[in-house]
Amino acid sequence: MSTENVKEMVKKKYGYAALRVTAGDGNSCCAHDRSGQDGSCDPITSNLYDAAQEAEVPDAAIKASLGCGNPTFLAELKAGEVVLDLGSGGGFDVLLSARRVGPTGKAFGLDMTDEMLALAEENKRKSGLANVEFLKGEIENIPLPDNSVDVIISNCVINLSGDKDRVLTEAFRVLKPGGRFAVSDVVVRGHVPDAIKKNMELWVGCVAGALSDDEYLSKLAGAGFDNVGIEPTRVYSIEDARGFLAGRGINVDALVKEMEGKFISAFVRASKPATGCCS
Repeated sequence: MSTENVKEMVKKKYGYAALRVTAGDGNSCCAHDRSGQDGSCDPITSNLYDAAQEAEVPDAAIKASLGCGNPTFLAELKAGEVVLDLGSGGGFDVLLSARRVGPTGKAFGLDMTDEMLALAEENKRKSGLANVEFLKGEIENIPLPDNSVDVIISNCVINLSGDKDRVLTEAFRVLKPGGRFAVSDVVVRGHVPDAIKKNMELWVGCVAGALSDDEYLSKLAGAGFDNVGIEPTRVYSIEDARGFLAGRGINVDALVKEMEGKFISAFVRASKPATGCCS
């Protein structure tokens, strides 16, 4: 599958998700009380945030969240920091980040989908936060200067890119020396059947585009990062895998046993080396 085909599939899926939320249709994919009836949701996106975090942002931002983790919490953001969320969607993690870094900090959100950006801008307006800015663009070409960001977060988006090396190179470029890479993503452990890798829909569902843990660490090191590590936050069961594959033209019973423990949500962390005595 080509990078452009993947990109168009992602735009279509997430644009549709944004429009459903704007129209008042659809359940939250990440809320702790999610009903689980929305066909676009799966075990990856559920039960990620607690009620206190959800209360900090508009309801529409919660309903548009399609992540696989809680990078804002795991990144340990500090007051005054500049944060960039790659693939920010409806702005849930951006708005949470803006509250963490406070008025002396800044939270950027980057997304390529017009519908999600429109939803994010409306959520920003409802939040009343002034230290938020949403940018249109692709995570392979970040529209920010070199050495301009303290922390990069992302929530189940890097695995959707067809050029992950470029994403990580760009992340390294915009981070300040000593800056932190702190993302949630789906990661593969061990062999994955070809039938899953070849299914385009699973790219959009945060599964088939996932890197192996060894690949992820190698690519981060290749981009220049150090202190790289992967911390599992959720291991998906056979029944979770059945949920991934249902209705996608795949023989679930033939593959489901091969899926046990292969896909995990993980906190992927790294840092850009500090350079020189004054960095």
